[in-house]
Amino acid sequence: MLSHAVYFTLKDRSAEAITRLVASCREHLTGHPGCVSFAVGRLADYDRQVNDRAFDVALEIIFDSHESHDTYQTSERHQQFIAANAETWAGVRVFDVDLEVLERN
Repeated sequence: MLSHAVYFTLKDRSAEAITRLVASCREHLTGHPGCVSFAVGRLADYDRQVNDRAFDVALEIIFDSHESHDTYQTSERHQQFIAANAETWAGVRVFDVDLEVLERN
């Protein structure tokens, strides 16, 4: 499995702008083939020294394979998401991780 985690920093860091991006993630990025898990949310209110707070919205999609992730990257809905939102981003960080699942609940 592959974890695709994306951290967005917005130019407009208002609550309204954050809410719009979260809604757009739900609209365009859910339900793709091979998606095992989808989660999106805003920065939590923890101000601990170890917390990275340089983002506004986090997205994590777990795919069943690299192939599913690659298909998602070129899908029309993903491209629509980028076209609709890219100008609002001050920064985007992407972390793709091969997962070793040792235990399932």
